[in-house]
Amino acid sequence: MQLDKVVNYHKALADPTRLKMLMLLAEGELNGQLLAEKLSVTPATITHHAAKLREASLINERRDKNTIYFSLNHYFIKNNANAVVHLIYRTVEGGTKVLNDNDQRYRESIIKNFFTADGRLKSIPAQLKKKLIVLEYLVSKLEKGRKYSEKEINEFIKGYHEDFATIRREFIMHHFMFRENQVYELNPQEMWAKWEILA
Repeated sequence: MQLDKVVNYHKALADPTRLKMLMLLAEGELNGQLLAEKLSVTPATITHHAAKLREASLINERRDKNTIYFSLNHYFIKNNANAVVHLIYRTVEGGTKVLNDNDQRYRESIIKNFFTADGRLKSIPAQLKKKLIVLEYLVSKLEKGRKYSEKEINEFIKGYHEDFATIRREFIMHHFMFRENQVYELNPQEMWAKWEILA
């Protein structure tokens, strides 16, 4: 079941037009009309493929008046490429990586600084590395293999912080959780965004 989720993610890449779009966007931001011209397709075709890429978090969109501009989501492209490698080789590499002493101390200091003595989250960190540590700590409190309704996830998050909508969205964005038809489930740990690799 979790394997199907990995496969579905990579289906977004399994199209020549989408791959060409990503290759063009690697050079910088482009609008839909320009992408259509460069690829000799209609703007409607670009809109269709852009929706698939956006759903897979491979691209970002921004609107300027009536023009939509697309750019690569570099972090997620690289993170998901690495996630598949880790997923495939996880058993031969000895499973989940054990944190070194420095990483462990850093993680503990972030948890101590951002959580109160009774376990409430004081604030959502702005820095990505710290945010990922906080999110990882929160999802570690959820049950593996259990399916959660959106209401259950909201209630779980409210036990730690009032801004449940933002944290719920961050769980999905950073691949801690998978959402389908308003049902939430933990992804395999190998797919989670890795704070240890960030500077």
